[in-house]
Amino acid sequence: MDMDMDMDLDRDDRREPDFRPHRVVVLAMDGVLPFELGIPHRIFGRPRDAEGRFLYDVVTCSIRPPGPVRTDADFAVQVEHGPETLATADTVIVPASYELGPVFEQGVLTDELAAALAHIRPGTRLASICTGVYVLAAAGLLDGRPATTHWADADRLQELFPQVRVDPDVLFIDDGDVLTSAGVAAGIDLCLHMVRRDHGTAVANDVARRTVVPPHRDGGQAQYIHRPVPDPQQSTTASARDWALNRLHEPIQLRDMAGQEAMSVRTFTRRFREEVGVSPGQWLTRQRVERARHLLESTDLSVDQVAHDAGFGTAQSMRQHLQAALGVTPTAYRRTFRTGSGCFAGNPGAAYAVIPAPAA
Repeated sequence: MDMDMDMDLDRDDRREPDFRPHRVVVLAMDGVLPFELGIPHRIFGRPRDAEGRFLYDVVTCSIRPPGPVRTDADFAVQVEHGPETLATADTVIVPASYELGPVFEQGVLTDELAAALAHIRPGTRLASICTGVYVLAAAGLLDGRPATTHWADADRLQELFPQVRVDPDVLFIDDGDVLTSAGVAAGIDLCLHMVRRDHGTAVANDVARRTVVPPHRDGGQAQYIHRPVPDPQQSTTASARDWALNRLHEPIQLRDMAGQEAMSVRTFTRRFREEVGVSPGQWLTRQRVERARHLLESTDLSVDQVAHDAGFGTAQSMRQHLQAALGVTPTAYRRTFRTGSGCFAGNPGAAYAVIPAPAA
């Protein structure tokens, strides 16, 4: 009888733990921008696993007890959760607000906001959209770390928080447990990146398709900054990019891409960087990394075949590029995302930066 009971206990120990979705808590402050407030719900509210279960649980909380929160529009939102909800978060997201007061003006938290943030557990992943970065910076969470915000606020952020390494050119920065994004729609890029990091390219791409947005945006913020004397352009590099995407598995030379637009290599390179924000070579490598990620996740092709189809030529070349971009080998990446337990960050580029974790 005792032996049977022991066997039952052993079987219980081997049982899978109960499924629990990753909880995302969005902090709504007075003056919040409704667009940014809705981004996490739209992006994280979509992904499901193979059994149809939602992978994320998204809730909104205020820094005060439940009640109305002013927005920057002509309406308020009724928030059903108070600041204690932050203690339940696996990820906390701080959207932009136009009423940050001392946070934006002096770089210090209000007592009310500090008390709310104190609920966040150590190890919780933190993210900000646009000027939400000021909250993280004022809390001292970005000291010595890279961060970004809307290009129009980057200089002020750097002046107010000199200990933060502000990068005004990227759409978002992934520094492991703290992520920051540029303005408005860059919050979509950031949230998609987190889904991709958690559950792989296929899941993130499905969310992007359902949201009718591109899975990736090329280039950084520089392409959106107004230039007093813009350079009139009669042609673009879009056709060359389409041409290259259709033959990633082939060797592609810069002169071949320039030839698609009937431009000199020098002119094409300058136009490409102006439009996309990176060099043609950097862009091409990024597309090949993304193709390799997709094939590793969604097919049983050998690593050699994936390397060929993605245009890297050899498995060794692909291994080097994935290691540089993702910090992981192709085999380890496939093992992670074919089992649905994502944990790796996406690749860096001019559009965004992923800061590798320090070596153990």
